[in-house]
Parts: sequence; C-alpha cells; structure tokens
Amino acid sequence: MLTEPIVAGAIPGQIATDTLTPPAQATLDAAVAVLAAHKNEWVRLSVAERLALLAEITADMQAVAGEWVSACVEAKGIGDNAFARGEEWLFLAAVFRLLRLLRQSLAEIERHGAPRLPGPLTQRDNGQAIAPVFPQSWLDRLLFTGTRAEVWLEPETAPTQAEFYRRPPAAGAVVLVLGAGNVSSLGVGDVLHALFVKGQVVLLKPNPVNAYLGPLIERGFAALIRRGFLRLAYGGAATGAYLAHHPAIDTVHLTGSDKTLEAIVFGPDAAAQKTARRPLLAKPVTAELGNVTPIIVVPGPWSPADVTAQAQKIAAWLMVNAGFNCLTPRVIIQHANWPLRAALLAEIERVLRQIPTRPAYYPGAARRHARFVAAHPTARQIGPTPGDHLPWTLIPNVDPRDTANIAFRSEAFCGLMAETALPAATPAEFLGRAVNFANQTLWGTLTATLLVHPHSQREPALRAAIEQALAGLRYGTVVLNQYGGYGYYLMVTPWGGFPGSDIFDVQSGIGAVNNTLMFDRPQKAVIRSPFRAWPDPFSLNFRQFDRFGRQLVRFEAGPTLASTARLGGRVLWGVI
Repeated sequence: MLTEPIVAGAIPGQIATDTLTPPAQATLDAAVAVLAAHKNEWVRLSVAERLALLAEITADMQAVAGEWVSACVEAKGIGDNAFARGEEWLFLAAVFRLLRLLRQSLAEIERHGAPRLPGPLTQRDNGQAIAPVFPQSWLDRLLFTGTRAEVWLEPETAPTQAEFYRRPPAAGAVVLVLGAGNVSSLGVGDVLHALFVKGQVVLLKPNPVNAYLGPLIERGFAALIRRGFLRLAYGGAATGAYLAHHPAIDTVHLTGSDKTLEAIVFGPDAAAQKTARRPLLAKPVTAELGNVTPIIVVPGPWSPADVTAQAQKIAAWLMVNAGFNCLTPRVIIQHANWPLRAALLAEIERVLRQIPTRPAYYPGAARRHARFVAAHPTARQIGPTPGDHLPWTLIPNVDPRDTANIAFRSEAFCGLMAETALPAATPAEFLGRAVNFANQTLWGTLTATLLVHPHSQREPALRAAIEQALAGLRYGTVVLNQYGGYGYYLMVTPWGGFPGSDIFDVQSGIGAVNNTLMFDRPQKAVIRSPFRAWPDPFSLNFRQFDRFGRQLVRFEAGPTLASTARLGGRVLWGVI
C-alpha cells in the first residue's frame, strides 16, 4: 500500500506545513484538543459501554453500506465489472467482521477476563507457544472450507492476551492514524484496533486518494465522534506531517509506503538523517507497509486440472483491486527443473487474457509500471488498455542471482508480477533455497504463500521441509495454499510485518493490527488451506460475486439463521 509522499519544496530539516493556512492549523489543533480532553475517559470506560458503542457503530455502518460501496465503485471506475464490485463488498464485509469479533472478544473479557481460544495452546519443539485461532465456529467452517489458522507467539514469551484490559494505563493516549488509500476497510480497521485493542483515542487522516469516504466514516462512526473519542482530519502530506509532530499526538500509525514513513520520521532529507540515525520524530511509530510478496510453488505431481486451478488462483490474487494491494503476488518462485514450470506460466497468462483490465486509479501506477517494463523487455503485457487502464503484466525468468533487480527490491503496486526459478536436486532442497531467497533477497516481511500438492505433503522428507519452511519464513503471515488476504480478512490473525524491524530498517512495518484475540506478543500467523477447496466462493469461476459480497456483509454484520442460510445458498449457487 502506498500513500502520498511528503510534500515537495519543504525546507530541509523542517516539517512541511507550508501549505497549511493558520485557520487550517487551528481546525487541526481543535480536533487534537478534543481527543486529548477525552483520552483518559476512554481508558476508564467500562467494557459494557464499549460493547454498546460497537453495537451502535455496526448499526450505523449498515445504514451507509450501500453508499460506501457505490462511492468506491465510482472512484475506481469499476463500472459493470461484477467481480470488482464484489471485491468492494468484501472489503466492507471485513469491517463488519472486525466489529463482530471485537464484540465477541469484549464479551469474553467481561465474562472470563480474556478472549477465549477455540482450542488448547501447543508448543513447537523449541518451546514456542502456538495458539489455535481459526475456525472458531461451524460458520467459519462453512465459509472457509478446510482452512485452519494459528498464531505463533514470540519465542520465550508467556502467552498473554488483552494487556490493555488486564492492566489499564493511568493515562490515555492520542494516536494519529494515517490511512491507506487503496482499500476502504484499512483506515477504519486501524481505528478500531487502536481504540478497542490498544486503548487509544484516534485522529484519522484519510488518504487523499479515498478521502471521499470521510463523510461516510463520520456517519458510520458517529458514536465515537459524539463522545470525543474519534476525529477526522483531511489534507495531504503537509497535514499529515503537521499532525505527526503535534505535541498532543502521543503516537503515530501509518498504513502505506515506507518512503512516506521515512519522510515523516526523518524529514525531507530522510536518507542523510537515517544514515546519521537522527530521527526528527521522537515518538512511537507503528506501521503496516508494503511487500514484494512471494508465491513459492513446490514441485509435485500436479495434474493438468491442478495447473489450471492454481493458475486461476494466482491470477485472481493479482487481479484483486487491480493489483493495488500490499499482499498482491509479486514474485512466483519455481523449481528450475520442474517439468510443469512453463505450463504453469502459460496457464497464468491464458487466464489473465480472459480477465478484463481495470483503470489504474492509484496515483503513479503508470509510472511504476513503465519502470518495471523498461527493466524487463521480455515482460508479457496482457489485455487491452483503453483510457487509463494498465495491462496485466507477467515478467518471466528473472535471474535469481540479480539480487538488486527491481522486481525483487521494489513493490510494483499495480497489476504486475514476476517469476524466477531456483535450481535444486530435490523438492525439499528447492524449498529450503526458496525460503532463503524470500528472506534474504525479496523486500518486505508482510506475507508469503506456499503452494503444495497434497501428495507432496504426505511425503515424509518433504513434509518436514514444508514445516521448516512455514517456521523459517520471516513474514508476519505465512499461508499454505491460499491467498495472503486471508491473513487480513480472518481478523483473529494479527496483520503486520515480521517482528524485529525498526524505523531505520522498517521493511513491512512495526507492530500489527486486527488481532481481535488481543495477543500481546504475536510473532506470525500460519494459515493452512486445501490445495483445491470446494466450495470456493473467492475463485474466478464464482458466479455473481457482487451478490455474494453483498450477502457476506449482511452475514458478518450479524449472523442469524436466515443470513447464514442465504449466504450458504449464494455460495452453492455460485459454484454449481
């Protein structure tokens, strides 16, 4: 995810306030003052009062749901693309899922002192605690066939939850949330995490790209605004920089670009200040940033139908939101001597040719795309590009020895991905090399996916290598046979970069969001799905995906027997 860079033309070493008028600064100061006046009240608020606020937000968000999706569809130029419209409903469904799971966790805190887990804790051989988190109910099993998820806690730490509720601080805090511009759920998701998991009141500055959602957020989150626990501020980089350095802002959270974070933390001369280890922003910063997302294809006895099914999955993952996601696949890693390597690439290209291109609504996309294509003349550009559309783009056979290649070190942030191949004597050896390549060469630590045939998972040597890979990948979310987006949507899995980064080498960020089970020290989420799930409502072959997405919103807002039956019927209608 990218946000706007710091405003150009600022004096080196100074904060970019040059485009803010005194009245604009006064408006921002007033918003911060309201939050500062109410931050201690938020800390003292009872769980019952928080539950009532979440219920009110859920109802108010349902009232604006149709307008919300329509605004996104219009802004992104989606038109009559039913699958793309379904994506926007799905993004909104994530908000309702987060609201519902926060209500569930708070109710369990009220009854038991902490959110409940769906199973007992286990340990790896090294003593690291593993918490089962998904599925939590038969409803989860219905919608996410065969999917299981765990949260691995940081080694040598006690498995504790809900620190804010166990030990409320004496004083509250005001966090500035700099929202992402690409997906409608991200900014409000960050707001809910800050308030209900971390116990902070929030000043949200939406990204200018999707600031059109601001009035709808103000209506949907009116319960928090009315009590002085949430305020919104609008503007570009100068506004964000002014607020980040405001003395009454205690901490900053950013979903966006590492370059934006560096500009805010280190100022216009970020490279020099970072080298000298002299940050200009002396307050805590958390962030969820981008990723050069790897898809590691483990060689195995794939049938032609398997090749087609996995090609459809990879193409769909590239297509979501026109490729403007931090978890979009960016590098497919294959075994150099796997006989089906070329067949998989050819099938991905064939599938992409059947998918309509989309407007490149996110600023700078055409420029980024041109840089990647200029560096790789063999790039396969797929599909017509009327108006501001960009082609789906596949760059095959990037030399893995070229570790500085733009495809490995930069996030394309458009509908583009590359492919590389590693030599190895056995699949197990390949898997070990692929993990090292992902950890050491690819930029970012957010999410990685393994594609593994079930027969391969039953081979003892390869099964051990798969488990070592799941443990060894230094990513905040590691997924077997599924889209990294599951790590965000499930909400019970923390979402963020692998722990260990700091402002001097931020990679995919610091800290995590979502985390509705409120783990205090999560290391990574590990999600496992079937190689070929059925039914799979998130596949390219699913009919009327927009209607499914609309029904999913109703379901997540409040599962009832009727909404569950309607959703189940929509799933079966879409796949049969």
